[in-house]
Amino acid sequence: MYKVMLGSILLPVAPKKITMKINNNNKTMELINGSEINFLRTQGLTEFNFEFLIPHTKYPFAVYPDGFQPPEFYLELLETLKMEKKPFSFSVLRTMPNGKAIFNNSKLVSLEDYTITEDAGEGFDLVASVKLKQYQEVITLKNTVVQLAGNTVVVKEEKTRPTDKKAPSTYTVKKGDTLWKICKSQLGDGSKYSEIAKLNGISNPNKIYPGQVIKLGTS
Repeated sequence: MYKVMLGSILLPVAPKKITMKINNNNKTMELINGSEINFLRTQGLTEFNFEFLIPHTKYPFAVYPDGFQPPEFYLELLETLKMEKKPFSFSVLRTMPNGKAIFNNSKLVSLEDYTITEDAGEGFDLVASVKLKQYQEVITLKNTVVQLAGNTVVVKEEKTRPTDKKAPSTYTVKKGDTLWKICKSQLGDGSKYSEIAKLNGISNPNKIYPGQVIKLGTS
């Protein structure tokens, strides 16, 4: 079996299937003689598509770590993830029938589209169709123009120098925080969430709680 989490929220019923599409960035050019050549480029951002059931009542097969939540809870979750315009973690946690954990995946993603379907065949339950896309943080580049002899101009791209501001050594978790959000606001790099989780002995980066003190690895 497996469990699926959007941010820190566990979906009550795991999707029956998840489609993962690795987009292609390769380019093909046709030459004047009619033949073609390929330009092989780094793969594009991965897309995830799936549907999940939002129960109106508590079923034996549904999972609620913090007690039953009504459909409005998950509808508000999807709306918030879309309206905040911020990346969040998408985690698939796999376990054997005996409870032994096997490999898990966790990606930073954005919520691209979602559709809510009400079907009489599902009673009062809802079905959400979701499209996520892998999130890649932008690296800010600074252009430095160098004038050379012979009217030749060279443009060199350099990474913006990180700030000299020191980050605090610890952080106390507040309601609504995620490990990615904490690393982004306190360390300036949300992708450090897995490193900070390891530093704090957190096996599941999506499970943090208000009042928890997180070590950030600085003096």
